[in-house]
Amino acid sequence: MRPAPGPPFRAEHIGSLLRPPELLRAREQHAAGKLDRAGLRAIEDAAIADVVKLQEGLGLQVITDGEFRRGTYSDSFTSAGISGVKIEMTEDQGWTKSQSHGHRMARRIPKVVDRIAWQGPQNAEDFRYLKSLTARTPKITLPGPCYIHYRAGRANISRAAYPDLDAFWSDLVAAYAQEMRSLADAGCGYLQIDETSLVKLGDPRVRQLLAERGDDWRDLLRSYIGVVNAVVAAAPKGMTIGIHVCRSQDPSWQADVGYDPISEPLFTEMQVDTYFLEYDNARAGTFAPLRSVPAGKFVVLGLVASRSTEVESADALERRIEEASREIKLEQLGLSPQCGFSTSAAEHVAVTEAVEKAKLARVVEVARQVWGSA
Repeated sequence: MRPAPGPPFRAEHIGSLLRPPELLRAREQHAAGKLDRAGLRAIEDAAIADVVKLQEGLGLQVITDGEFRRGTYSDSFTSAGISGVKIEMTEDQGWTKSQSHGHRMARRIPKVVDRIAWQGPQNAEDFRYLKSLTARTPKITLPGPCYIHYRAGRANISRAAYPDLDAFWSDLVAAYAQEMRSLADAGCGYLQIDETSLVKLGDPRVRQLLAERGDDWRDLLRSYIGVVNAVVAAAPKGMTIGIHVCRSQDPSWQADVGYDPISEPLFTEMQVDTYFLEYDNARAGTFAPLRSVPAGKFVVLGLVASRSTEVESADALERRIEEASREIKLEQLGLSPQCGFSTSAAEHVAVTEAVEKAKLARVVEVARQVWGSA
């Protein structure tokens, strides 16, 4: 079988990699005022150079900086790249965690307190450094545009700043457009958008909670797909964009539903050609929704569990890929871990670097066996 015309590639990964202990110590020292920004950046640079060599040594054609300069996935843009948004911790509003008593758990709420505006390049310099380290394809990730509204709800979006939500979405899309142009100017041709909201709209408990705050999940699905389409339409010519439909690393944050309720609009109305789908456990459901994927679109199957210490066997992964190929053509598929290995610098990491390396190596191995290339 001919290679995938990457990007995307047959063997992919989702971005974040395990941060080395010396980098975590440096971040702690910087936060405590014991290490200046230049000192932290020098340690980040060295760690990124090492992790690029690791990815190349494993045979990956797609290379990231491991998200080593971030505290969490959204730091790359919405936490610092735009003005008008303030993060607050709350215990009485929750729309994500799937515990037995519902979704009401303490977590970060993005509150929109003023008009949103681009704050200047947040990732361009970091991308230039990554690109300088490899002749392979560097990929960068940005948080999806929908999670601010999903988590905040209308009640946490200032009516003084935004009497209607059309202006909110317009300002947000404009900020993404400026950020993507700055990345393109730095040589970026491959962008992954991590969208955490979409799959949760299929969960009946989420739908109930959304209704309680005055939102219909079907309206949100249409709106969110429209916003992603607007961001993609604003991307510079020649930039490949894939959407990671993320269920989050924390098992209690997983939506308890497959892709079935959102598959038709997700695959036919969303104007992206590449989807990174998490398929590592039973919550993700069957491969049947992949029947809706049009010809010409590419699906990366996240079959390798990035939080499990067990390294999946090649035979088991090949069987899963064969099962998926009954619903979608084999040439439209690739393979990856289901999510990043460390989406937050503060989280407890379940796997070791040895396990991470073994899992990424297995992804490359299986890609070569199934498709003839990684």
